[in-house]
Amino acid sequence: MTRPGEGLVVDRRAFLGTLAGGLLGAPLPTRAQPKIPRIGVLWPNPPATFEDFRTGLTELGYVEGRNIALEYRWAQGNLDRLPQFAEELVKLKVDVIVTLGPPAAIAVKRATETVPIVVLAIGDPVASGLVNSVARPGGNFTGFFLDIPELGGKQIELLIEAVPAVSRLAVLWDETIGEVQFRATEKAPRPAGIKLQSLPIRREQDINEAIQQAMRDQANGLVVLSSPLIYQHRSQIGSIALNARLPTISLFNTFPKEGGLMAYGPDFPAIYTRAAGYVARILAGANAGELPIQRPTKFELVINLKTAKALGITVPLILQQRADEVIE
Repeated sequence: MTRPGEGLVVDRRAFLGTLAGGLLGAPLPTRAQPKIPRIGVLWPNPPATFEDFRTGLTELGYVEGRNIALEYRWAQGNLDRLPQFAEELVKLKVDVIVTLGPPAAIAVKRATETVPIVVLAIGDPVASGLVNSVARPGGNFTGFFLDIPELGGKQIELLIEAVPAVSRLAVLWDETIGEVQFRATEKAPRPAGIKLQSLPIRREQDINEAIQQAMRDQANGLVVLSSPLIYQHRSQIGSIALNARLPTISLFNTFPKEGGLMAYGPDFPAIYTRAAGYVARILAGANAGELPIQRPTKFELVINLKTAKALGITVPLILQQRADEVIE
């Protein structure tokens, strides 16, 4: 015979035991994983030039696969693919897009008015209608732009200093996107008596014929302007020019390492690092349109003495001493 209340105690203990067992056996609630920022990358050329940007991100604490994800689109020199790739990145809802060159900048600008954009390009972003002003670009756009008029004149000056006998300079440029560059170089100050010859190209197959035309017209120097097409085939251009015995200068500091005589242009690794800084600021909440357009602050002169020797040129010692890098 149970005493009053004894059964109630037993039942309460059984209930509490069952409840505790159920709680212990139930899966613990999972904490939501933080969202990893995604960076869209739209590059017109193969990715070799992109590594400095990735390094810049890493130095700022953003490590791919750990706390950021990168969505890549490489156009492999085919500019017709840029609009499609830009739209794909927008549809992926990336947090920011970083891209290189005027054609890519235009493609991304047309694809989105909301996703922040950081561009590395050449030319005047205000005159081209990409931004409202350099100090306050406005909208979703910012970046780093290279001023061509001053650069073109400096390249002509340096090539003449290296090869004083130059009297006729040919200018190799990409007719599909480079008219602004060519016209600026054409108008740049140069010594009296120095004539410029236009060598427009539209595709890889035009390169050899253009340089052969320069030889037929007795050009004795070659200024190589920039575009994705020209960058992609810079080694071919350097080789053909060397065989044609044409001293050359380009803004790409890799150009002399591939047969060109000289390069004078911005410190591209430094620009990519600064671009990574802009991306980091945007991921931290900065408004792209309030980040001022920046210009390169450091330029490099590279001279290939092996090429000079092959061309029968003696580069003045004073010019060699001013060079940031001399290839011997």
